[in-house]
Amino acid sequence: MTNMKRLPILLILVIAGTFVAFQSLGKNSAPPSRYEKILRNVGQMLEQAHYSPKAINDEFSKEIFKKYMNDLDPDKNIFLQADFDALKKYETKIDDEIKGDAPVEFFLAAGQIFNKRIEEAAKIYNEILDQPFSFTTDETINLDSDKLKVAATDADLKETWRKRLKYMTLDRYAESIDLREKNKGKEGFVVKTNEQLEKEAREKVKRVMDRTFDHFRHKFSDDDKFNIFVNDITTSMDPHSEFFPPVDKRYFDEQMSGSFFGIGAQLGYDDGNIKIASLVTGSAAWKSGEIQIGDVILKVAQGDSEPVDLTGYVVEDAVKLIRGAKGTEVKLTIKKSDGSIKTISLVREKVVQEETFARSAIVKNGSEKIGYIFLPEFYADFDNANGARCSIDVANEIKKLKEEKVDGIIMDLRNNGGGSLYDVVQMAGLFIDEGPIVQVKDRDGKQPQVLKDKDRSVLYDGPFAVMVNEFSASASEIFAAAIQDYNRGVIIGSTSTYGKGTVQRNIGLDFSSNLLGSNSDLGTVKLTLQKFYRINGGSTQLKGVSSDIVLSDKYEDLKLREKDDPDALPWDEISKASYTPWNPGYDLGTIKRLEQNRLSNSDVFKTISTNSEWLEKQNDKDHSLQLEKYSQEQKAIQATVKQDEALEKLKDSLDVSFVPKDVNMFSYDKAKQERFDNWLKGLTKDIYLDQAVKVMNDMISQRNLALGNKQPSKAF
Repeated sequence: MTNMKRLPILLILVIAGTFVAFQSLGKNSAPPSRYEKILRNVGQMLEQAHYSPKAINDEFSKEIFKKYMNDLDPDKNIFLQADFDALKKYETKIDDEIKGDAPVEFFLAAGQIFNKRIEEAAKIYNEILDQPFSFTTDETINLDSDKLKVAATDADLKETWRKRLKYMTLDRYAESIDLREKNKGKEGFVVKTNEQLEKEAREKVKRVMDRTFDHFRHKFSDDDKFNIFVNDITTSMDPHSEFFPPVDKRYFDEQMSGSFFGIGAQLGYDDGNIKIASLVTGSAAWKSGEIQIGDVILKVAQGDSEPVDLTGYVVEDAVKLIRGAKGTEVKLTIKKSDGSIKTISLVREKVVQEETFARSAIVKNGSEKIGYIFLPEFYADFDNANGARCSIDVANEIKKLKEEKVDGIIMDLRNNGGGSLYDVVQMAGLFIDEGPIVQVKDRDGKQPQVLKDKDRSVLYDGPFAVMVNEFSASASEIFAAAIQDYNRGVIIGSTSTYGKGTVQRNIGLDFSSNLLGSNSDLGTVKLTLQKFYRINGGSTQLKGVSSDIVLSDKYEDLKLREKDDPDALPWDEISKASYTPWNPGYDLGTIKRLEQNRLSNSDVFKTISTNSEWLEKQNDKDHSLQLEKYSQEQKAIQATVKQDEALEKLKDSLDVSFVPKDVNMFSYDKAKQERFDNWLKGLTKDIYLDQAVKVMNDMISQRNLALGNKQPSKAF
């Protein structure tokens, strides 16, 4: 979660003091390099301002050494043990580099060895893939990076590569054999021999490896390696303290605001090429008339600067190059479908990502009309006073639903990773009278700050439910926790949400030019400064928010929550705030019991839970490299996944429709309108929304029953 309020004066002085300390470092030595400036500023910021900093000492140094080497080579197929031995002298010196007591050398030394080893690895994979594999030998491979060991010898390294390449080839070979068996006898289908299919499978793997190693050669510079190194340092304090180089900070801001300045084209990745996947109607790319879907982008230039070759780039990196400041020129060198190559000049314009914003629909169930609001993130355009804010947009969606006289509202926060702290407080206030929403505590451990809704008005006071899952995090958890603590609504979803209970602020690293700015030519640190607590005193850190109504899903057993990260801050609690619970007009225990009765009569969620547990176990086991056994394993996995996909779709569709005024919201852009229509179509088959609607119907019925019992008796 990002807190964009002003920094406490104490923290301002701390950061100012950091800069003064930094200024005094170079009196008797050469001026620090850019890497050294960044690293020293990051280290001092972490020590003096992080909510709960670890001591930057030899033990911390060893931790970073291990983490960085693993990030460079997670599959243990690049480095040899001899490389670790050669770099061991840095194992207890990284803390000195961070503090400015030693020059920045470790990541550069590791990077030089890495660059050398990838060329050797390229020769290895090419040699191995030049020869056919035999899939009759009964051998296995383990793909769990935590269980892999660094190769001791060249022979060990080659064996590691042989098994991994064999597994990758087997995967494609087995798929081709299945395809051949399914299509035998069909007109026009060419039946190929096993030898032909095996060769094609190896060629496919070689193309994948060539693209990967092109990325290493062309898009994995010292700067890229340094960014990983600094991030390993910041995320070792906690998973959400991150380092952003300037271009990544801009991309982060764009994601938060829901808009950016670019050309208005969606990019895709196809067989090593960055292609135009779609065009936004009215955008710079669309208006040029020179760019078509399917065009391959070869190079990108900023105005008259030297163009950057996109060989080895992934889509996200290409996007970062093409986006930029308003009104600036970007030149694309593209290859057309006829093979011709041309350079096109475009001026960046504002592009709005409507998919980021809140939207609503109406679910009709019997005589009830249920409002549904989908919020993908707690977005806010911090740089534009008139920019998009999720709290305002959600309020507008509520007003539209009230106009349609809905009987209840469901807020969908599934997969919502959070965002603006200010907006979640404002949004929770739409559903309650004035009162506390969340408590925030600084590192000094003093009395927590209570963030309140100060508006006594309630925009919506009817039955309310919130849908969550394992990826509902941060601001989503604040919202769900407040609704739960006030007894304002029912939380429906996975056993618990993600478990992120910390607050971050973006702080630029160039303290001399802009002390309080979030942007800097040196980069930015998204720093954990505070922890937040529920108004009942408990933290959502690690534990998340437990659902009132639990609906099993396929992610439940995957180790993806905050509690599964070894660097996560611990759970704790503080005193509860003073607040008055809401009277919802129904008994939560009764609502739970009614839903449990429904679930007990259906095997759908039980089966999904069983399948989730079984699939997780498959990730931990050794995988066979023998065709018959591998095929059996894959058929069992595919059958289970296919069963889940079928179970997750309702047999009888829900009656879901747009709010009347939204039906043709994107009529000016066919592609956007199609995506909007497909979103609605997906809701009609959503088993989780179906259960939420059933729960909402119970809430409405119980509330109406309670209100009816309170009506005075009438004489007839």
